[in-house]
Amino acid sequence: MVRQSIFHGVLDALGGLPLFTTAPLYRRWHLRWGATDEEVRGPMPGDDIVPRASFNATRAITIQAPPERVWPWIVQIGYRRAGWYTYDLLDNAGYESADHIIEEFQHPKIGDWIPMASKVNETTAFRVKALETNQWLLWEKPGSTWAWKLIPLANGGTRLITRLKATYAWESPAIALMTLILMEFGDFPMMRRVLKGIKLRAEKMRAAADVMDDKN
Repeated sequence: MVRQSIFHGVLDALGGLPLFTTAPLYRRWHLRWGATDEEVRGPMPGDDIVPRASFNATRAITIQAPPERVWPWIVQIGYRRAGWYTYDLLDNAGYESADHIIEEFQHPKIGDWIPMASKVNETTAFRVKALETNQWLLWEKPGSTWAWKLIPLANGGTRLITRLKATYAWESPAIALMTLILMEFGDFPMMRRVLKGIKLRAEKMRAAADVMDDKN
């Protein structure tokens, strides 16, 4: 990965500032951004782990690429891995998110860390809880789960659904307050960019593969 210029990173982050500062005002809308009623109501892996979540967001996006071309971009996500395809200055130490598949991160195992910061522990990182290749993936950390589901479409595309659940544990007020701020102000702008970033990369990869097939 290449280090972004600070100027470019600041401009990018400032562009998203209105979404960060106003997210609580449109909470009901963004908690289901892109998702249908059926997807919001439907089951996702790990729903039973955090049954009474303080924050429960189901988002979705349609990608014109099959699940096997979407999956690689998801499994390599993480701080100083492939990045998060979002605001790199904020979530990847200013390093540009990957625009290619990184082979060393393509074989996730149960228990693997998905770091969100340089310090990796149960507060700052998820662990892979369970998965079914090209179908679904579940990350977990105490009081929170992050599930991904890939549904193949008849036209060869993918419906990508993600559900993030978190509990504000007020028995530890400082941690609960930090979690609340991150979820209520930061989650939607970041998650929107994550999904759009995956879509962009997967569709470009499919287009490149189609060109190669035409040449052959």
